[in-house]
Parts: sequence; structure tokens; C-alpha cells
Amino acid sequence: MSLDDVRARRIKAFSAYDAIEQIGKPCIALVEGPAIGSGGEIAMACDFIVATDAAAFRTPEALWGTVGATQRMPRAVGKRLAKDMAFTGRTLSAQEAHDAGLVSRIVPADGALDAVRVMAQTIAAAPPLAMRLTKDCIDRGVETDPAGALAIEMLAIDTLLQSPDWGSKIARFGSGKSNDVDHAANQETKLGGGHA
Repeated sequence: MSLDDVRARRIKAFSAYDAIEQIGKPCIALVEGPAIGSGGEIAMACDFIVATDAAAFRTPEALWGTVGATQRMPRAVGKRLAKDMAFTGRTLSAQEAHDAGLVSRIVPADGALDAVRVMAQTIAAAPPLAMRLTKDCIDRGVETDPAGALAIEMLAIDTLLQSPDWGSKIARFGSGKSNDVDHAANQETKLGGGHA
């Protein structure tokens, strides 16, 4: 490819990662094998990563003479580990990635898709506005100072207090009545959430 082609391809890739991050609904990545370079970027653009024991993460771009994963990886695993991975090509196993905070759960390979489906059902059963605002509060809150983050959360709470979902869901909480979220959470327990 020409230099212009390479640049255009990189801009498109960055736009794709950004589009995943901007999805208004929670997005789960399931990694069942090596996630190298752009594969890792796609996974990190999701809200969280579920992995099997066969998953591995590597960001070897600098060793190839280019640059990549310099923004999401340090935010996920910290500056020093991100540099170790970038400078040496170090591969993180699923367990190392979990221990570093890159992976939120490790699930058995034979039930990985079912486990992620149950997680998705739990998320889908929750009030959509509350889920969207929670995602926004976390994403924006970690990028600002504590006072600004609390202001973002208070604005979200004020928005929810005006929603009919708030009263009905809060009224059911602790009442002993089953709801879709309780059912999905129970299903997840039955499937085995792997390493939390």
C-alpha cells in the first residue's frame, strides 16, 4: 500500500474503534484466542472483555516499526505494563490479563458463548436509560476529576428520577418479587461466571 493508503486505513480503523466505544448500549468482547494489534484494540473498545483460557493479548506494533495500542492499553493495564508489552512484544495470558484488569472474567471455553449470552440478557433486562447513563457516567467519570465525576453522576440521577422506570424498578428491589434481572443473574450463577 502507498503511504496515503496506510494512513487512510489507520484513520478508518481508529474511526471503527471509536464507533464501538460510542455505542449507546453496553458492548461485550469475547476473546477466545490471540488478540494481537487491532484485535486487541477492538476488544478494548468494548465495555469489558470476557476471555477463555486460550485468550492472549499482544501489542507488538513498535517491534514492527509502527505505533499502536498506546492509548487504550495504558488506561486498561497501567503505563508500565503497557510499555513492557509495547517495547518487548510481551504476550499476556488470559490470567495475566485478568490480573492486570484488562479482562473482567475468564469463562470455560465450552460454555463461553452461553456465558456471554447470559450476561447480555442481564444487561438487556435492565432499564435502558439507567444502563446508558451508567455507561456514560463511568466512561466520562474516569476521564475527569472526582468533583466533575460526581457532577456527571448527579446529573444522571436527576435524569433518572424523571423517568417512570426508576419508580417501578426501585419499588421491586428488595420486595422479594422476581424480575428479569434477578432471573438473568441466577442463570449466570448456574452457568458459572468463571474467575470474577
